[in-house]
Amino acid sequence: MPKKYYLFYIFFIFSLFSFSQNQQKRKVYTTQKIENPPEIDGNLNEPIWGKANIASDFVMVEPGDGDPIPGSHETSVKLVYDNEAIYIAAYLMEDNPEQIIKQFTQRDNLQQTEFFLIDINTYDDGENQTRFIVTAAGTQADARMTGDNEDYSYNVVWESAVSQDEEGWYVEMKIPYSALRFPDKPVQQWGIQFYREISHLNEGYVWNYVDKSLGQLSQYTGLLEGISNIDPPGRLSLYPYISTAADQYDGNDDFNFNAGMDLKYGINDSFTLDMTLVPDFGQTAYDEVELNLGPFEQVFGENRAFFTEGTELFNKGELFYSRRVGSTPIGYNDAQKDLLENEEIIDNPEKTDLINALKVSGRTDRGLGVGFFNAITNKEEAVFRDTITGNRRRWITEPVANYNILVLDQRFNKNSSITLVNTNVTRNGNFRDGNVTAFLFDIFNKENSFNFEGQAKMSNVNLPGQNKTGFASQFSVERTKGNFRYEMGHEFANETYDINDLGISFINNYNNFSWGGSYQIFEPKGIYNNYQIKIYGQHLRRYRPDISVNTGMGGSFFAMTRKRFAFGGALEINSEFRDFFEPRAENAYVLYKPFGGSRFFVSSDYRKRFAYDVRIYYEEYYKSTQNSFSLNIEPRFRFNDKFNMIYEFEYKYENDRPSYVDQTQEMIIFGNRDQKSLENSISASYNFNTKQGLNLSFRHFWSTANFTEDQFSRLIEDGALEPIIYRKDQDGNPDANFNIWNLDLSYRWQFAPGSEAVLLYRNAIFNQDKLSHLGFDESLDNLFAQPSRHNLSLRVVYFIDYNRVKNLFRS
Repeated sequence: MPKKYYLFYIFFIFSLFSFSQNQQKRKVYTTQKIENPPEIDGNLNEPIWGKANIASDFVMVEPGDGDPIPGSHETSVKLVYDNEAIYIAAYLMEDNPEQIIKQFTQRDNLQQTEFFLIDINTYDDGENQTRFIVTAAGTQADARMTGDNEDYSYNVVWESAVSQDEEGWYVEMKIPYSALRFPDKPVQQWGIQFYREISHLNEGYVWNYVDKSLGQLSQYTGLLEGISNIDPPGRLSLYPYISTAADQYDGNDDFNFNAGMDLKYGINDSFTLDMTLVPDFGQTAYDEVELNLGPFEQVFGENRAFFTEGTELFNKGELFYSRRVGSTPIGYNDAQKDLLENEEIIDNPEKTDLINALKVSGRTDRGLGVGFFNAITNKEEAVFRDTITGNRRRWITEPVANYNILVLDQRFNKNSSITLVNTNVTRNGNFRDGNVTAFLFDIFNKENSFNFEGQAKMSNVNLPGQNKTGFASQFSVERTKGNFRYEMGHEFANETYDINDLGISFINNYNNFSWGGSYQIFEPKGIYNNYQIKIYGQHLRRYRPDISVNTGMGGSFFAMTRKRFAFGGALEINSEFRDFFEPRAENAYVLYKPFGGSRFFVSSDYRKRFAYDVRIYYEEYYKSTQNSFSLNIEPRFRFNDKFNMIYEFEYKYENDRPSYVDQTQEMIIFGNRDQKSLENSISASYNFNTKQGLNLSFRHFWSTANFTEDQFSRLIEDGALEPIIYRKDQDGNPDANFNIWNLDLSYRWQFAPGSEAVLLYRNAIFNQDKLSHLGFDESLDNLFAQPSRHNLSLRVVYFIDYNRVKNLFRS
């Protein structure tokens, strides 16, 4: 979308709507200040609880809408505070205590156990809040909430305990102010919501009523009053760590020792500084690597805690792909091209080392969120050796690099926001630099019945002797009220748009339109707790030259019965598809035939000891032999309250897909590829209690790609393919046989609040060759013939609260 039209959309929205929220009547809870805090033991027998006000009269939010909680499950909550923390007591009555579902799990893992939840929105802005959960077994979970999105990578230190008797179960919590960020003013008014999950009844109840048919859940908090003139202690937390690792691979033994520290400092009551000094990421989960023959890099999730905790501001606009920091050096693949005659590569690091990183984030009492992120990575070099003279030389593949992000996010009217984001990557020396600036808005009208969302992004890439500027935009309008809903959207990017220095974007040069409509229920109807029917469509175009890429439409259905059996599926049809990226060349595309696809899934009741998920997908290309199929089966079994295991089997097959093979000066070569993959994985945990547990994570992935010998072609005009003679044994064999095995077995012990020790054994094997004709057993034999990596590591992190240390020295 040209920039002048995008600015018109912004002006239209701001001029058409008055941004006042249609507030519903809110419940109000008035708390009291105490002198002597209660002991957090789950036994609610302290006198202060008898004097505190009561929050009661809970109403149903799932599956019904506003029905009062039955007397057999009466729920009440009390809250008090002092200068250090707020304290919560929850009374959760149950006439059949033996039916309470509780399962021992580790932090942030709820499984199917029953739980009590409190949402705290210290700015009462209807959007940003902190969630604290305690299960019936005593497991803690915490998350940052942005709208309806939960981020459980957020971890803070707080206390809780549970108890149970013949009348029900009870929760006691202490949430220190160090776990919260709030306005710096004498009188606080916070949004607050209490929720109770009764799993064995398949019901959930809230304190303040939630209208599911309108707006977002976060806009329906009650009001917490009475907190005033608090003098919270300074917020400074230290997380020093030590780690040791013994590694054995291909006859070589290696031993490492590391020590470092993470730091959290409360600049004031609203803003927090997070730093990682001498970071250690040795025990991060393995990546689920696959055979990748496509034109784009494989995207992995972030496993490093520093880059996942409290990053909701930095993820605005989807400009931050944290795996860029410490990723493969930008010159890694160019090292081979720089070889001189008689030289060989003896070292070429695949990762850059992170020197340090920090982030500052918070929100003012006027709703302005400010975030700043900065990270520095070290220089990496490839080492070449002359095979005749033995001389060595070094070649820089990645210089010292600085990554930073600045975010300004203004919330208003408890349902809307405008945001400015800037990302920047600066590399030392004559290398590539990147800068991206984005303006975002997310606005609801005053009735909360329509949402208007948009983005305008400008990218700048500085290359030696060249500056490349790009632009992209997005605009959508959505009906957000009632059973019938609809939406329309537009996305645009010119041919020079590039955010891949700190973000990730596979494609540019597009001009796309989309639409959709849906019908859904918010109260049980017949045998269903809920169901949703959708129809949708899209029209994809190239911006330059202006030609059609694809037009498609489809429909989907999702339903869940009263017995928590879920099922659904979708049907889609598409016109021919012009793929401008598979050829790996500018202004070239391959034309794929029109195609249709269908998918279906079923999911049984997870509350039962045995449950399962099954997913099936099939895609057929018309007037072509090309098709694809996938099957995913995921059974799970809960042996008892301590032992749980999930097994996943996935099979994929793709037949006769015209795929890129090679490129010469004269032509782009394609071949018909058959590709199949088989994946087996196991995830299991045995928890001695909520503080100690064994965890197993295993994955074996096998995939082959076979190009049919007599079906090679060259790409010609209009995306057509013309047959050619290409011999795999002479011109180059594009076949692939890919096999990878990963096993992690760990013991985790949380020996003190915020402190833990993790002992991890890791086993990994990898093999890739051209033997695509091998069967599963033969390929597995070849895999086990490869050297195996064995790694044993121990990491201990200790939480130090500055205030406790200070008081200890004083005493």
